[in-house]
Amino acid sequence: MILLGPPGVGKGTQGVLLADVHGLSRIVTGDLLRSARAEGTELGLEASRYMDAGELVPDDVMNAMVEECLESLPDDRGVVFDGFPRTVVQATALQGTLEGLGRSIEHVIVLEADNDVLVRRIAGRRSCPECGCVFNIYSTPPEQEGLCDRDQSPLVHRVDDEPDTVRRRLEVYHELTEPLIAFYEASDASVSYVPGDKAVEDVHSAVQSVILLMAPE
Repeated sequence: MILLGPPGVGKGTQGVLLADVHGLSRIVTGDLLRSARAEGTELGLEASRYMDAGELVPDDVMNAMVEECLESLPDDRGVVFDGFPRTVVQATALQGTLEGLGRSIEHVIVLEADNDVLVRRIAGRRSCPECGCVFNIYSTPPEQEGLCDRDQSPLVHRVDDEPDTVRRRLEVYHELTEPLIAFYEASDASVSYVPGDKAVEDVHSAVQSVILLMAPE
């Protein structure tokens, strides 16, 4: 299962819920990168060279990490990909890897929301540098403005969460994802669109409905 959607639409939250409900392994490339880097693996060291230089990690390195992760899983363990693949190149490589392992993609779920909603969501985020808690000044503000509820540390606003930066990130997402969705619509996978601008529980229910609807009888 693949979850696609723009930054701030809630892929991470829905991916965790799906993994818990269906007993799936959740593959998030950011987590793979951080883990491989911390462990000092060969791929982790290679990725670090690009990350330290402020460059994007090349597709071949990311694809190799995903392949390594998939090979480590039991054959009967289902997987939900959260935000991967991001390009047609990555999707093509993933398809080859899955075929080699006797697996296939059953569902591609695209979470959607208007850009204005996403900018407000992301631009409102504030995080605690100490405990990692995330708040939103619009929807889930801290009890005391600017301070973490848990440890009273000053909250920070990430540079890439600034409105102008968010809008550029959304532009890049749409440029890359339109051909990616077309790629999957031309494949054997079922592609479904789910509104991602509702409450978490409502989005989860909608995703679950899609999965049940597409389940083989």
